[in-house]
Amino acid sequence: MSTDPVLDPVLVVGAGPVGQTTALLLARWGLPVVVLDARPERDLVGSKAICQQRDVLDVWDSVGVQVAPHGVTWTTARTFHRGDELFSVEFVDRGRSPFPPFVNLSQCTTEELLDEAIAGQPLVQVRWGSPVEGIDQDGDGVTVRCADGTEHRGTHAVVCGGARSDLLRRQLGLTFEGATFGDQFLICDIRTELPGWETERRFYFDPVWNPGRQVLIHPCPDSTYRIDWQVSPDFDLAAEEASGGLAAKIRQVVGDRPYEVVWKSVYRFHSRVVDRMRVGRVLVAGDAAHLVSPFGARGLNSGVLDAENAAWKIAFVRRGWAGEDLLDSYSAERHAAAVENLEVTGATMRFLVPATPAEAAHRAEVLERAASDPAARAHVDSGRLAEPFWYVDSPLTTADPRRPPAGRPPRGDVPEPAPGVLAPDCPVTVPARPDLGRLRQLAREGLTVLVGPDVGDLPALDAELPVAVHRIDDLDPSGVLAGALGACADEVWLLRPDAHVAAVLTDPAGLPAALARVTARIPETAVSGRSTREDI
Repeated sequence: MSTDPVLDPVLVVGAGPVGQTTALLLARWGLPVVVLDARPERDLVGSKAICQQRDVLDVWDSVGVQVAPHGVTWTTARTFHRGDELFSVEFVDRGRSPFPPFVNLSQCTTEELLDEAIAGQPLVQVRWGSPVEGIDQDGDGVTVRCADGTEHRGTHAVVCGGARSDLLRRQLGLTFEGATFGDQFLICDIRTELPGWETERRFYFDPVWNPGRQVLIHPCPDSTYRIDWQVSPDFDLAAEEASGGLAAKIRQVVGDRPYEVVWKSVYRFHSRVVDRMRVGRVLVAGDAAHLVSPFGARGLNSGVLDAENAAWKIAFVRRGWAGEDLLDSYSAERHAAAVENLEVTGATMRFLVPATPAEAAHRAEVLERAASDPAARAHVDSGRLAEPFWYVDSPLTTADPRRPPAGRPPRGDVPEPAPGVLAPDCPVTVPARPDLGRLRQLAREGLTVLVGPDVGDLPALDAELPVAVHRIDDLDPSGVLAGALGACADEVWLLRPDAHVAAVLTDPAGLPAALARVTARIPETAVSGRSTREDI
């Protein structure tokens, strides 16, 4: 993409993976970026977030970062009660994505890969040792003040400073309501050999080696396994090590095999979300905006999708393709996604850590029935794994009454393509752009119009917008793309720059209005057919 002649940067606070991704995506749109981080340098300690979802791998691929080859691919999630397997989940791909459903890789390695990409991106400057102590804004831009007295000026700012962004949240007038769970979780990275476990996520309810509580095991590179034990609120890691209790816990899982403890820590999990994610020219993303328990891997994965949503909208505003009001949809969409994640992970935590005798009795009864009753297995909550949020209720989405919101799909499945839903990826051929071999690569170039074979001429479109029009049969004569979308021959599909479906139309005359809606150029009430996200 061509560079923007405007020299004022976008400011990104925080150089964790969400901030890194935000910076790279903004640079991909040709915008200069300054990243500010309080730390003197990268601290590569512990594995932290390890589970990267397919669509997040796709986002990183769009900025030239290949994460999957460095990690462990897994395709199956198994859930056990005591020694019995209750069920397993495999993951649906409605298209033909080149990425696996999940890859496990240390966050530290992911950050190193993103750092390499940033080092090769002249539009991104990273300023380590720059703790931000103040943020001010006016009608023209944002000023960030650092502890050493330096100031940085930009057109917009994205706060990605993580969970400890209390100072900036207060200055922005944001609340951060929620709860902290009482039970602790012991997390160890163990290097050992566990034959047959190398490509599966395993979750154990009430195993004999952690009675009354849970254990989660994830494979990682270099014959390493992340093991999470639910432990009591008063658990003391130092005392456990000194008494030999930690070694005993590990032996109960790995047996007599040799092992090495690579990293260990104890956490209490939080469930919190800010009241809004836009304050004027400042957007808040990642853990600075929302905290969830890790069962389902919805923290980092959701933060990366915050970054993509923020980046294309800031770019559209900066380039004059949309007004500042487009940024309101960032808060509307990603706050709804955060609330969804809190609801999903909160339900998981209530199942894992019952707060009342009635909840404990319900869990025990469900787990006992699930051993022989398939219907009960749907009620066993070992964590619904990360998935993209579907923006059916977004102000940018033009509803299609033929494709009403169908509710949350079963575990491992994805919604059928419809307005608001992330489009499935498929191979495509664009003769003039041989570098674009997939639908989502094509979509990320701007606004994409896909036209069925029975659609006639389109109305004149706004020449100022980055819109590309493609006949579906030209992109893929084999019919795989049309089949993955479920597209009819008389339909026009409009995709956003993040590959979410903005509209599906049978009357091409509605395309200008759908384009105006997706760029927030007209009031929401000017386009009929608003959908809601009930029962999702």
